[in-house]
Amino acid sequence: MTVYIDIVLLLNLFFDFTMLFTVNYLLKRRIKLYRILLGSIIGSLSILFLFIKISSFELFVYKVIISILMIITTFDYKNIKYTIKNIIYLYLVSIFLGGFLYLINNQFSSKGEGIVFIYGGLSINIVLIMIITPLIIYFYIKQNKDVTTNYSNYYKIDIYIGNKILKVTSFLDTGNKLVDPYTLKPVILINNKDPVFDKLKPILIPFNTISEEGMIRGYKVDKIYIDGVGYKKKVIVGIINNKINIDGVDSIIGTKILEGI
Repeated sequence: MTVYIDIVLLLNLFFDFTMLFTVNYLLKRRIKLYRILLGSIIGSLSILFLFIKISSFELFVYKVIISILMIITTFDYKNIKYTIKNIIYLYLVSIFLGGFLYLINNQFSSKGEGIVFIYGGLSINIVLIMIITPLIIYFYIKQNKDVTTNYSNYYKIDIYIGNKILKVTSFLDTGNKLVDPYTLKPVILINNKDPVFDKLKPILIPFNTISEEGMIRGYKVDKIYIDGVGYKKKVIVGIINNKINIDGVDSIIGTKILEGI
């Protein structure tokens, strides 16, 4: 097999630039493109180790050193925590991208040598992976952004009622301002009525949304514990019949609960 080292270097440069650019975007580092390009050039030189007779362990060590040099060259060194975070994200992006390319390699290539895919001519594969790589990275960034945005509004909550503790996963609805109009206590909504509530005296709480209005049954509880926030005592639990159509969520809280009254 004939391997053109200039093509391999350019391909490796393309991947390194893509990964460093993605890290820069995800961590909002605001690094100039020429720094990313410089780091990519250093990273692409690691491909030369493939043509030197060294052990697998030595190759691994050299690649780790190269990745550290890439990060410091691109993002500079501010402190150890800053640098380690950059390195971790570089490897996460590399694993994600490498996994997709490995899948493509298995599906469409008859033979592979590392990141060089051979199937009906090397040039066809280069075009293919250079087109699909930005799409993979776009998908990764979008998914990462969605997870950061959505799951940052998830809260684990323990509801204390006598000797029993109900554990629920709540979603913070910033538009939810529901409170008991008489006591002004904020209301946490859950859609699973536990038998423990049958022992409590219900109170009716009026609600009004864009699509409907009515009354829900509320119950005074001893306290709730919000993971990462702390204990809240002046809270009412409201029972709703409609299922909450949010992944993994069985409760809704509003900003009033987090702020306190």
